[in-house]
Order: sequence, then structure tokens, then C-alpha cells
Amino acid sequence: MVYGFFVVFMRKKRGGRWGKKYEDKRDWKEYNEELVRRGELYLSLDFLERWGEEVRKMNEGKRGRPFRFPEAFVEWMALLHVWFFMPFRQMEGFLRALSQHAPLEPADYTTLFKRIKGLKLDLSSTIVAGSDVVIAVDSTGIRVTNRGEWMREKWNNHRGWIKVHLSVDVESKQILGLEITNEEVGDADMFPSLLEQSKANSKGVIKVLADGAYDDRHAFNLLKKGGIESGIKTRSNASTKSHGSLYRAQCVRERQNLGYKEWSKKKGYGKRWGVEGVISVVKRIFGETVRAASIQGMYREMRTKLLAYNILLNMI
Repeated sequence: MVYGFFVVFMRKKRGGRWGKKYEDKRDWKEYNEELVRRGELYLSLDFLERWGEEVRKMNEGKRGRPFRFPEAFVEWMALLHVWFFMPFRQMEGFLRALSQHAPLEPADYTTLFKRIKGLKLDLSSTIVAGSDVVIAVDSTGIRVTNRGEWMREKWNNHRGWIKVHLSVDVESKQILGLEITNEEVGDADMFPSLLEQSKANSKGVIKVLADGAYDDRHAFNLLKKGGIESGIKTRSNASTKSHGSLYRAQCVRERQNLGYKEWSKKKGYGKRWGVEGVISVVKRIFGETVRAASIQGMYREMRTKLLAYNILLNMI
């Protein structure tokens, strides 16, 4: 505790990290207006214009009971479910009241549950692709219960976590790649998938920023193969021998020759905090827990929240 206080005191005395004073360059008037417009997006009824046409196409060649509700409507209800933490029975009541003011047919909660459960959530449809993208990669844990730590200790109840792995465009702050796993999956294991998704959802990735959890020879080999610059933080005592990755050895020598501070400036490593910012925003808007009971339900709920973040970001 004494050491932590000393570090904070010295940073304040120097004027910030590495002696730099923090400058708040945000346009607060514009930022406030973005938050106000976010409220308008929650009640966007654009799907009503395509209701009849979409249902007709969905039922072409279908055998059995026809669809009554278009996919766009179900997606909208799924977003309301995670935005407002609205249980399915309350969603039925919400639609019953809304149908008195808008030309839509209310759905019962069992239909909503089944249709939302069967949604094919596509990340690429929520992205405005950029070119020469720099991505930051990280992961975070999501609690699967709201039960407090005292209850966990008293009743020895450990329900674990689910783990969200993200790759984020450091400029636009869009999520370009995501994976959701259990808590036992390592960060480096998900790196290949995040990189491939990021390349598919952009017009070219030129650099990857990541912390020491991704200091893995396979990750460096993937970057070398794709002609992508590494901004992965290698361990301070890492060996300069190749050990299966010549590119990693080259990156280790570069950091040792420059020193961490100069290496960080050269690589723009500070922009890696863009992914930390996205994680913070998602947790503040949608919460730090999931409410679904099944594992697949938890994964689906968290994926919906992350896609909702992209939708909000690109519509504001």
C-alpha cells in the first residue's frame, strides 16, 4: 500500500505518466450530443417498413407453420433484451402496449425466446470496414452470477467465469473480432481466430498491439506470414534466440536495444488501451454479469451485447 501511494504521488509530481501532463482533448458538446442520440436509437422502428416484404421472403418455400415476425424485428427485440435487461415476459407486455401505437403484431414471450435463441448473430454486419487498421487484442472475464464474494466464500460456491476475447480497431474503436470461451482458455490460444476475423472485417491489418499474454511464437509467426507489424509486448528477460520464431527473436532484440520506453513510443503501444476502453464501455452499458442459465445462453447473451456496442457506435 505504501509503495502504491508513492507511485501515485510521484506520477502527480511529475505531471502524469512518464512526466507528461494529461490533456483532455474531447469535444464535450459533441460527446454529450452523442449520448443523447443514443436514446433515439433504442426506439428505432425502421424494421416496420420492411415487415411484410421480409416475412414473405422468409416463408417462400417453407414447409409447416409460417413465420409471423421478420428477422429484423427479432434482432431489435434481442437488443432491447440486453440494453434494458428486460425479461421475456416483460418484453411481451412491452410489445402489447407498443402495438397500440405502432402497426406491429405483438409476440408472446415463448416465441421471442425461441426466435432470439435461434438468431445467427453476424459480427461483420455491424462493422464499417476501415483500411490499414491497427488492432489491439485483449480479454476480460465476465461473471456468471451476481452473488457476492461473501456468499461464494460461505457456501463454497464457485460458478466460474466466461471469458471474452476481443480485437479492436484502435482508431474507430469497433470490435473486429470476438470469441467467447470458458475461463480456462488462454489468451494466446484465441489469437489466430481474432486475427483472421480482423483481417476479414477490415481492408487490411498493418499492426497488432497486445500485452505479454500474447507473447507466443505462434502469434509472431502468424504476423510474419501476414506481413503484419508486431506491437506485442515481449517479456523483459526474453531470450533473443529464435526457439521456433525468428520474428519473435528479432522483436525481442529490438525492445532490448531501444528500452521499453522508446520501444513503446515507436510502436504506439499506448493505443493498446483502446481495447481496454471498449471493455470498460461494454461493462458500464450492459453490466459485468450475464443472466442466462445455460453456457450457450451465456455465450449468446454476451455476443449480443458486443454486437449491440458496435451498432451503437456506428449509428451515433
